Formats: sequence, structure tokens, C-alpha cells
Amino acid sequence: MLKTRKSIAKRFKLTGRGKVLRRSAGYRHFLRNRSVKQCRAAHRDHPVSAGFRKQILRAVAVGL
Repeated sequence: MLKTRKSIAKRFKLTGRGKVLRRSAGYRHFLRNRSVKQCRAAHRDHPVSAGFRKQILRAVAVGL
């Protein structure tokens, strides 16, 4: 049986339709340098590109 890589499973979320979502990087500091629009966009989850999606799903083979 494959083990789930917990460090990866904590960072990604799987939607009902099979998309993998990620959080924005670098959101915890230097926020005053960014516009309000950039800060709002960083709150949302973003889809993972198709190339990385395969690797993530393999790393968390048991499920997210």
C-alpha cells in the first residue's frame, strides 16, 4: 500500500471535479508593498497546472 505524503496533503485541496487547488505563496509578509487587488487575489485558492497535478495526485495516492 502506498503511504500518503502528509506534507503535500496539507498544502493542497481536491475539488469534487478532480481539480487540485493551492494557496498563494508569500502572503504572510510585505503586504504593504502590494495593492488591495493583489491581496484579495492571494486569499483565493488557485488551480495547480496540469504538469504538477499528476505528481501531487501520485504523492497523495490514498486521497487528499
